[in-house]
Amino acid sequence: MLLELEDVVVHYGKVEALKGISLTVDDGEIVTLIGGNGAGKTTTLKTISGLLPLTSGHIRFNDDELTGTPAHQVVQLGISQSPEGRAIFPGMTVLENLEMGAYARKDGRVAIQEDLDRAMDLFPRLRERSGQSGGTLSGGEQQMLAIGRALTARPKVLLLDEPSMGLAPQLVAQIFGIITEINQQGTAVLLVEQNAAQALQRAHRAYVLETGTIVKSADAKELLNDESVKAAYLGGDVTA
Repeated sequence: MLLELEDVVVHYGKVEALKGISLTVDDGEIVTLIGGNGAGKTTTLKTISGLLPLTSGHIRFNDDELTGTPAHQVVQLGISQSPEGRAIFPGMTVLENLEMGAYARKDGRVAIQEDLDRAMDLFPRLRERSGQSGGTLSGGEQQMLAIGRALTARPKVLLLDEPSMGLAPQLVAQIFGIITEINQQGTAVLLVEQNAAQALQRAHRAYVLETGTIVKSADAKELLNDESVKAAYLGGDVTA
């Protein structure tokens, strides 16, 4: 098991945001977590990343306990995140933003350059804009930059939080195609996504999260054709 959450409980003050969730991500998988606003999806990713503390439960990575590990060490161990809202550094260049993704690495400039090149091969627009300030990029380009920055950490598991948010349909299709390519290159992906149809079409397995509780888990294609999931998240249309 590459990544495992077991009975994870998380509070925001007195509010129980995650109510004992359990999920797994294996090598080679895209796993998606779908649910409505406020279900706890972003909280789940932030907890894995070490940005939020657990109240109880366990997070394991490569069978080692990850619970309580500081965020920068989580990145060093092999988990990086492209956050909701992109959170790029607007005053820094595209190249500097990408280099920030590798801040915790200790394997030398040659290895880091390989991953900078990989990010720019996946997103040629970033190479074209490498000397441009991140804040001057379009929304789609900023999303590419956020994903590319996460990749320069050379993660074993890539956490993606709403990568299609606010993007035009053509760009959404492009982003999802690249997510599939990243996975095929050997990186496992845990995907939180408002576009449930696209997410389920790309993923291997899926979990449905409602008010901090996982209410369904199955093969993604099975959930894509589940009537209750279609009604709640797909508008009855699996081709969306």
